[in-house]
Formats: sequence, structure tokens, C-alpha cells
Amino acid sequence: MMPEALWTARELADVWKVDVDDAFACHGVSIDSRTIEEGDLFFALIGPNSDGHDYVKMALDKGAAAAVVSHYVDGADRDRQIKVPDVFGALVKLGRAARARVDIPIIAVTGSAGKTGTKEALRLALDRDKKTHASVLSYNNEIGVPLSLARMPRDAAYGIFEMGMNHKGELRELVKLVRPHVAIITTVELAHGEFFSSVEEIADAKAEILTCMEDGGVAILNHDNPHFGRLKKRAREAGVKRIISFGTAPEADVHVLRQVMHDTCSCVVADLGGKVMVYKTGMLGQHWIMNSLAVLAAVDAVGGDLGLAGLALAEMTPLKGRGKRHRIFFRDGSKPPSC
Repeated sequence: MMPEALWTARELADVWKVDVDDAFACHGVSIDSRTIEEGDLFFALIGPNSDGHDYVKMALDKGAAAAVVSHYVDGADRDRQIKVPDVFGALVKLGRAARARVDIPIIAVTGSAGKTGTKEALRLALDRDKKTHASVLSYNNEIGVPLSLARMPRDAAYGIFEMGMNHKGELRELVKLVRPHVAIITTVELAHGEFFSSVEEIADAKAEILTCMEDGGVAILNHDNPHFGRLKKRAREAGVKRIISFGTAPEADVHVLRQVMHDTCSCVVADLGGKVMVYKTGMLGQHWIMNSLAVLAAVDAVGGDLGLAGLALAEMTPLKGRGKRHRIFFRDGSKPPSC
């Protein structure tokens, strides 16, 4: 039995105001012909070094339901090519339409570090409760965000989107598409310093994620970060209704009461706005304890199940290329001293 279509031909015609052969339905959205799966909708994006139109025939031959093009490609099935004025613009419109057709809690995540890990932890935590859609990998830019939105199933119960930036104004545009109910800023550090004159400017650019929140929204901010006060001020200026701080200090709304780091996990006792919770994180390091506080604050903010979220955090494993721990032995067979 085939799963429910992600997009029907009629829906695509309505979104783009073009004629579409209604003999097909799409079950996925792709911009990479190398990873096309049967039933995908392929967008022939044009980039600085490649033109997706060169791969339209390959995508269709591999089973793509249709290809979105700005001009027809000779040698490829014309009936399965959807011609639009601007392929990237069509992707953005589809992402906007995907956001408009759901009425579910949407969470956005940004920060100078920890974005992808926090997004993945949130995905696991909420998926234990209900069907959760999230950005894959680090799809957090002007292409990755609308692509992630366009892939969101109509029956998702939660949506989680990672958003990155390296220039002023980028997040302001992305958040207009996502329109989150909850926004997390993991931390503000000197990243992409070549595009900013100060860390304060970076903080202001990160705070752009707070400028288009649904119903005022909830901002989850790192109390331990030196720029917490600045971010809190920006949140208030943006009209954010509720601000939740997380950190190690007792003044934070969500804070650590006790923590113990082991070889394979960290055990945490935390105060979540007056609710005491005991849990483990399968990822090691102080930064992961901080990430876990932001995750639990977000789960609580959207009405998720904190117990199931805690179980999911215990099962976290390192992402590919990130956070994996290696033990090194000296030539005499002894272990290095503990840190």
C-alpha cells in the first residue's frame, strides 16, 4: 500500500498557477539527482557551478514522478516536466504552501554552535510522542529551509527546522517562511566573523529568528551566554510573548540542579520551571547538557511528553562526523590520564 501523497498534481498546479498533468502524485522532494527515489519531485535548480536541467532526464529515468524546470529538456519525458518561470522561486512557494497547510507546533533552531545536534535531539524527543518532521543534515540555508518545509508531511504533529546564517538579514527572510511558535538560540559566539564587525552584531543577526513568531511565540535563550541580556531585549522588541532561559545558574528558568558525567553518558537533575526532572543524555560534554536543557524547555513549551523526551535523550548517539569519542592508548598499553 502506497503512503499518502506528499503533493498531488492538482495541489502543485494550485501553488504555481500552471497547467500540470494530473496523472501523478509525489511522495518526496529532491534537488539532487544522485539520491532520487521513486516518486520524488525533482527541482532543477541552477547554481553557480551546475545546472539541474542537465540531470532532469537522469532523475526521471530513476523514477522521479516529475521535474520542475524553467525550460523543457530535450530527450526527457515532456509530460513529466513542470515548467515554471523560476525553479528556486517555485521551491520557496511550495515550502510556503507546506507551512500554510498544517496547524501544528513549529520549532526553529539557530545559534553559533549546536544547531544540528539540538535539532536532532528535539526530533528524537518529540517523535517518541507523535509524528515529527525535521530538517535533515544541516539543511539550514535559503535552499535547505524551503526544501525542508516542502518535505513536511500533511499529517505531521510537530515540525522542527534548523536555520543558519552568515550575513545580516538572512534569518529574517527564513523565519518568514517557517513562522515558528518556538525559537531556540543555542549560543552566540564569534562565528562568521569575517562578515560582522563584532560578536554583538552576530547576536543581533541571530535574534532575527524572533522577528516573525506565530502568536507572539516563545523564545528559548541561553542564560549562561554573555549576550543573553541583548537577546532578551531583542525578543521583547520583537513582541515575543514568553521568554524561557536555560543554563547552569539558578536564575535560569530551566537549570541544572546536579550533573554527573560518566564515560558513556551524563546524568542530570534539572529544574524545568519548577518541575524537577531526572534524565540521562547519551552524548557527552557540558555543551550537551546545555543542549538538553533547551530541548526539554522546547518540548514542555509545545506540550510534549517530557518523560518520553527524557528517554529519547538517553538514546542519543553521535551524528556522523560529530561528537564521536575515541580512546587512545600509549605504546606501553596504559591509558592517558583522565581530564
